[in-house]
Amino acid sequence: MTQEILDAINENLFAVWFLIGAALVFWMQAGFAMVEAGFTRAKNTGNILMKNLMDFCIGTITFILIGFSFLLGEDILGFIGKPGLDVFTAYANFDWSNFVFNLVFCATTATIVSGAMAERTKFLSYCIYSAVISALIYPIEAHWIWGGGWLAQMGFHDFAGSCAIHMVGGTCALIGAKLLGPRIGKFGYDKDGKVCKVNAIPGHNITAGALGCFILWFGWYGFNGAACTSVSQLGSVFLTTTMAPGVATVVCMIFTWIKYGKPDVSMCLNASLAGLVAITAPCDVTDAFGSIIIGAVAGLLVCFGVWLLDYKLHVDDPVGAVAVHFMNGIWGTIAVGLFATDTAPGYSIADADGNVMKGLFYGGGFKLLGIQLLGVITVMAWAVVTITIAFLIIKAVVGLRVSEEEEITGLDITEHGLSSAYAGFSIMDVSDSTMSVNENTDLGVDDYDSASAAKKAAAVPVVSATVPSAATGIYKVVIIAKLSRYDKLRKALNDLGVTGMTVTQVMGCGVQKGSGEKYRGVEMDATLLPKVKMEVVVSKIPVEDVVDVAKRTLYTGHIGDGKIFVYDVAKVVKVRTGEEGFAALQDVE
Repeated sequence: MTQEILDAINENLFAVWFLIGAALVFWMQAGFAMVEAGFTRAKNTGNILMKNLMDFCIGTITFILIGFSFLLGEDILGFIGKPGLDVFTAYANFDWSNFVFNLVFCATTATIVSGAMAERTKFLSYCIYSAVISALIYPIEAHWIWGGGWLAQMGFHDFAGSCAIHMVGGTCALIGAKLLGPRIGKFGYDKDGKVCKVNAIPGHNITAGALGCFILWFGWYGFNGAACTSVSQLGSVFLTTTMAPGVATVVCMIFTWIKYGKPDVSMCLNASLAGLVAITAPCDVTDAFGSIIIGAVAGLLVCFGVWLLDYKLHVDDPVGAVAVHFMNGIWGTIAVGLFATDTAPGYSIADADGNVMKGLFYGGGFKLLGIQLLGVITVMAWAVVTITIAFLIIKAVVGLRVSEEEEITGLDITEHGLSSAYAGFSIMDVSDSTMSVNENTDLGVDDYDSASAAKKAAAVPVVSATVPSAATGIYKVVIIAKLSRYDKLRKALNDLGVTGMTVTQVMGCGVQKGSGEKYRGVEMDATLLPKVKMEVVVSKIPVEDVVDVAKRTLYTGHIGDGKIFVYDVAKVVKVRTGEEGFAALQDVE
């Protein structure tokens, strides 16, 4: 009797954990929204949030109508579940928990596509293809794997969805981004129309991207662990789900540090997700050693994927969805055939005859690996064919891409009438404002012997004006300089006797030589840089002294030291007292 009670408690406990896991997976929608919004530009934030909301809501409707029955309905020839509306006709005996659990996984597949096609996709088109993924593409291939279909009968193993969810979502993302074309300004083209340059378009809020990454990692414990049926299995899954992304992130950090000179923040965030994707399929059947290798490969694979899309395939993926989900979904599925070990708690991989299969590196031979490869190829083929047909029909009927004007303006205002997702904040999109060297630009010479005397005296001399003769004797001095020199300049001017100034943070735009920083492995055009603009009006203090102090304080001999502009001031009025001219500039009560 005691054992029966304990078994009942254990069964109910894991039934509750199953639903808690489903809730954690739902919470991952917030993570996807934050990552996608943070990695893209501010003018499209509202559109991205709306898409991440609607792919779940639209997916819920389509999953109710046909998706759930296609996935878990009575098997028909190992290909598809029998269509039905049991949720309406037999609600008393309906499998409510399984429905919710599979629904949140279905929504994840659809939202992966959003990131790769961000910032230039029509919202209507997004709603349509999101519905197609949730209603047909995902449920049918997931039936093959989890619904008793032909792959499941062979012994194919994908515990939580490296193949069924991430690879399929990544496949749809890759095809969608290719058909859609790159964002305006992502690639530079020569006169023959060939790509000759890759431009970085940095995300506007890496803080939000990092928050999204942590939310996703937290939710992944439910993603991978919800289907566990024992405490030992759950503990093992939690361990592998922690080790793989941790190793992937460290490997990515070291790689980008060596290759680009500095550890890349956004790439490391992607690497964490890549490690999670890669461990999703084998999380219940691998051990610590396998998790480390799987994570290490994922950390390198995500860097390779971003480079491959940018420089070879010329596919614009703003958030790295293809590198994270497609490539590491494939890797994670194959990794089952390499690292599956029967020492993992609750190990249950067996072929159609009930023979236990293990990974290649654990003495299992090539049988399981072959089944995993077959699953990757067939599921990918299904996704490629179905999503391509869907995209081409959508493109022909309603169009996939917004107009050039709408893309430049931003999808928040053009698609949703939302002036800004950051009302009350001043947001400036500076990513496309690049300037280039051409036959009309003069940047001087690199050879010292060929340089003029003035260019030898200073790398970039500050610009000053000959003091004009003005009747008022009042001058306005405008100084544009590096942010880092502001404090020194303020103190120097104050020591000179300047008691007030107007300070504005601005962006400096120009052509500069030298190597720029890299964002996700792409060199950024250092044409828009943060500057400080200081405006001082003087009369009693000689304007020559102000210019001289500013020049001495700002000079470093490097490009971008600053410029000084001197203007005549015809009249000054102090509002409080009504005083004019010289008297208006005296700071007295």
